[in-house]
Amino acid sequence: ASGAGYGLLALMGLLNAGGFLPTDRWFGLTGFILSLGLITLGLLSSTFHLGHPERAWRAFSQWRTSWLSREGVIAVMTYIPASLFAIGWVFFEKITGLYMVMGILAAIGAIITVYCTSMIYASLKAIPAWTHGLVSPLYLILGLATGGLILDLILRIFGAPLKSLSIIC
Repeated sequence: ASGAGYGLLALMGLLNAGGFLPTDRWFGLTGFILSLGLITLGLLSSTFHLGHPERAWRAFSQWRTSWLSREGVIAVMTYIPASLFAIGWVFFEKITGLYMVMGILAAIGAIITVYCTSMIYASLKAIPAWTHGLVSPLYLILGLATGGLILDLILRIFGAPLKSLSIIC
């Protein structure tokens, strides 16, 4: 869930910067509800998946040595530019200037978070199949692909021209 949410957030930030997305506040609201909702649900489920969720805060303290900790720190930090990007788009209908920069920063944070997630698995020696060099690129591709599917759905619901996405393909 969080990978799809991060993929959608990254695409919204990058495609907005290129001028490929509708500027309508309802389009933006729908995208942010889905992306940030999926991200939050995914992160919460990961927290409850820990053996002791009440100790989750300790994961943030070991960011120098732990991919899990790095993921947590970057995931939380990504909410800041993503929230500012959403506020600009939804409340002020502004997606240029500072808000566009926040969208790009949110996209970068989303991509780095998914990369950190992939490295959690790629660094597990107990499962040899995951220590493969393609784990990280495939995680990134999967996040962008699932986020792209959600974005395509939103574009279709809002009747936005899909030709804008054909530039990427």
